[in-house]
Amino acid sequence: MFIYAAFDDIVENGRVHDAGRVEYVEQHLQAVHELNEEGMGIEGYYLWSLMDNFEWSFGYDKRFGILYVDFDSQERIWKDSAYRYEEIIKSNRSILI
Repeated sequence: MFIYAAFDDIVENGRVHDAGRVEYVEQHLQAVHELNEEGMGIEGYYLWSLMDNFEWSFGYDKRFGILYVDFDSQERIWKDSAYRYEEIIKSNRSILI
């Protein structure tokens, strides 16, 4: 089963605040942890997507990535969700337990 979430991203002062995606990532990583605790044996988690990209159905309008891409300059900006994902991964998910 694949679950996708789309959020509107706005760059303000060089930051992208995407609270909805932060919550989405936290909840899904927590669910993976709980399922493993119940013996499901999940060995990986695939977060879609690393960077904003061209989507066949939506073009450049939907931004799924945890890195914001300025398609004119090609600059990449870490979204709040990227910082949170990094924090969780570095802590070996212990901050979710």
